[in-house]
Amino acid sequence: MSENLEKLCKTLLTEIGENPEREGLVRTPTRYIKAIKELTAGYDQTVEEIVGTAIFEEDISEMVLVKNIEFYSLCEHHILPFFGKAHVAYIPNGKIIGLSKIPRIVKMFARRLQVQERLTEDITKSLNELLQPHGVACMIEASHMCTMMRGIQAQNSKMVTNSMKGQFLKSPMTRDEFLSLANG
Repeated sequence: MSENLEKLCKTLLTEIGENPEREGLVRTPTRYIKAIKELTAGYDQTVEEIVGTAIFEEDISEMVLVKNIEFYSLCEHHILPFFGKAHVAYIPNGKIIGLSKIPRIVKMFARRLQVQERLTEDITKSLNELLQPHGVACMIEASHMCTMMRGIQAQNSKMVTNSMKGQFLKSPMTRDEFLSLANG
């Protein structure tokens, strides 16, 4: 894999008019390989591996919210970065999850080629299956370099997506509480 990526990177440099043997670019293929592997590390992980034994029996019935989870991802359409914050909540149904596991799940899905809509859905779907809560919600606010650097060049636009399941979908009051807390 590394040898192929190195060849691809050198070809890319040549195709855009650069000299891959130029001093500043000689190590670029090696750095690119390291970067792309890190930025797509989510393909080598599963939710079950990340969570491990960090699910605990607890009789909690109120919303649990982890907000402002920073993430960085690559848009699958242009392989350009998009980044922002995720706000994830769930209403326990006899089980809670270790606090660090929710940001780790967000990071795992973000470290794959993505579209923001699917990223949002992947997070709620995985927590819904894992915890079987009364409800789960995720809202993501992100800036996309593909709209900032090219095309429309909209520098200040942000995309907001959400995915809601269970009580967050059925109860306007629960949904409103989540949105108020996430935006507050």
